Amino acid sequence: MTRVLLIDRDLSLAPSLAMTCLQSGVAIRMTETLCEGVRCLLDEPVSVVLVDAALTRLPGTDLARLFDTVAPGVPVVVLAGPAFPVEESAFLELHGFHVVAKPFDIRDVLAKLEPLQRIPLPRAGAVRQVEAVCG
Repeated sequence: MTRVLLIDRDLSLAPSLAMTCLQSGVAIRMTETLCEGVRCLLDEPVSVVLVDAALTRLPGTDLARLFDTVAPGVPVVVLAGPAFPVEESAFLELHGFHVVAKPFDIRDVLAKLEPLQRIPLPRAGAVRQVEAVCG
């Protein structure tokens, strides 16, 4: 079974997202803070993590290290609102994250990630490559 962890303060999307996941046979757990999400990752395995960009106050390098430590090999999708800077999106993608615009359809996100789950993108490797190029 696909297990999704959603880290987002916007609880208004919770009912429709939960219903879509239920209909698609996807288990979803929701938390409102990055700290709560990390605790969840330490407690149970997930297939994918969705995290609101507004909650990712860490630099991309530190965020990659955090997720590599608590959820190695698990794809992490950063949900970016309309005002999220393009430069930040590119920086996060260079660090091995997937950036998806809000609002999003969970079925589309999971369909795009399915091939990637078979071949996980190592964020730590991406961090080393970025550090080698950028110093």
